[in-house]
Amino acid sequence: MTHGNISTDRRGFLAAGGAAALATTLHERLALAAETAASSGAGGSIRHAACKWCYRDFSLDELCVAGKEFGLEGIDLLDPADFPVLKKHDMHCPMVSYPSAEVEIGGQKKKIGSIPHAFNRPEHHDTLVELYEPLIKESADAGFTNVICFSGNRDGLDDEQGLENCAAGLRRLLPACERHGVTLSMELLNSKVNHKDYMCDLSEWGVALCDKLGSEHFKLLYDIYHMQIMEGDIISTIRSRHTYFSHYHTGGVPGRAEIDGSQELHYPAIVRAIVETGYDGWLAQEFIPKRDDKIASLRQAVEICTV
Repeated sequence: MTHGNISTDRRGFLAAGGAAALATTLHERLALAAETAASSGAGGSIRHAACKWCYRDFSLDELCVAGKEFGLEGIDLLDPADFPVLKKHDMHCPMVSYPSAEVEIGGQKKKIGSIPHAFNRPEHHDTLVELYEPLIKESADAGFTNVICFSGNRDGLDDEQGLENCAAGLRRLLPACERHGVTLSMELLNSKVNHKDYMCDLSEWGVALCDKLGSEHFKLLYDIYHMQIMEGDIISTIRSRHTYFSHYHTGGVPGRAEIDGSQELHYPAIVRAIVETGYDGWLAQEFIPKRDDKIASLRQAVEICTV
C-alpha cells in the first residue's frame, strides 16, 4: 500500500474486486490526493538556515557567501554584533542567540542565561530580565523575531517547581515580546548525552510550560537530534504538537554528524511531515560536520531537506 492509502498495488486491487477499483481515473486519484493534503494542513514550505557554531573554521562572511550558492537564507544563533554582516549579505537570523552575564549568587559565580543557569531559578530572574529586554528590542529592530532561551539544569529541583519558576520569570518578559513582536523560544535539549541534568528535556514538559504561559510569544525550539535521543517518535510528535514549535534544528543520530544515510533518522520524511503541518518557517542545520569538506556536507543537508 502506498503512502496516504490513496492507491493500492495491483494484487490489492484484484483482491478488492478488480474492475471497479481499476476504473478509478487518474483525475479522481489526483483530486483525492489534493483533498487529503488539504485536510492534513499541507502547503507549508521550509526555509534553510545553518548554525554558525558548527562552522568555526569559517568567518560569518565566508559562510554567508558559500551558503547562498545552494539556497541557504539564514544563519542561526548569532548576536547583535553579527547583524550587520547578515544584512550585508541579505541574510536572516531565524534564531538569535542567548545573552549571558557572569554573576555571583550565593558565593558562586554563574553564567546566567547559559544552558545550565537560566529561568528555572527565581534568583536568576532579575538578571535575565536585564539581559533579555534589550536583546529583544535589538533583534526586533533588525527584523529578527525569534530569540532562544533555556530552562536551566535541575540541580536537585523538582520538575513541577521548575515549571512554575520558568513561567514566573518568562512572564516578566512577555510584555516586551508583545511590544516588539518577538517570540522567546525555549530549546528542547537532551539530558542523556550532551546536557546532563537539563530540565526542558522532553516535549511534554515544554508543552506544559507553553500551556501555562498561554502566549503566542513563547514557544519551543524543537531540536530533532536532541528529541530523537530523549523520546524518539519524531514525526508523530511533530504532527501532534507542531503548534507549540517555532523553529526546528537538525542533527544526525548517533554522534550529531551529517544527516545522510549513515544515521538512524530519515530526514526527507521528517521534513515532509513538518511541511504537511503548514509550517512556513525555518529549518536550521545543527549537525557537526565530520568530513573534511564541511561546506559540501552542508550543501548535501540542504538538498536532503528540500522536499
